Amino acid sequence: MFPKMTPRRVIELEVVDAIEGRRSVRAFKPDQVDDETITEGLRLANLAPSAGNLQARDFIVVRGQSTKNQLMDAAYGQDYVETAPVVVVFCANLGRIADYGDRGRELYCLQDVAAAVENMMLYLHSRGLGSVWVGAFDEKKASEALGLPDTLRPVAILPIGHPAEGGGEKRRMPLEKITHRERWQ
Repeated sequence: MFPKMTPRRVIELEVVDAIEGRRSVRAFKPDQVDDETITEGLRLANLAPSAGNLQARDFIVVRGQSTKNQLMDAAYGQDYVETAPVVVVFCANLGRIADYGDRGRELYCLQDVAAAVENMMLYLHSRGLGSVWVGAFDEKKASEALGLPDTLRPVAILPIGHPAEGGGEKRRMPLEKITHRERWQ
């Protein structure tokens, strides 16, 4: 028997569907992604939790081919950085997290960015768009390409577009292999 479909239950199913259905997309159609969609995605990204609600993250939206080329070079030639219609670079704001000292600069702001990236990716998937989280890149080259001040650290590059492919299979380890109770066992 199916559970009663209350509005809350419908939303829960949509969230589960979004999490299970999202894939890393590395091939994009040339169709543009409208500014309203990107802005709404960034609004939702910024609703992610953050240490002390300091929101120690900033977003750089890139549409220009020259900058995307430089980011692709910084990302060790991952060509989908260059071919995506829009790329968002998620940055940790080291100045905004400074009150939390070393732990804030070394960990909290990275957690803030990671939560924001996941929110954005789930929203994009819900809109039928694809994205891929790029973490392998030369931070110095990416910073130079974007003209970032020393207080901003690029953490994730997110190419975004209309998928030209379905994305890769989501292979995951069994929970019993990666879940531990009470202590490491």
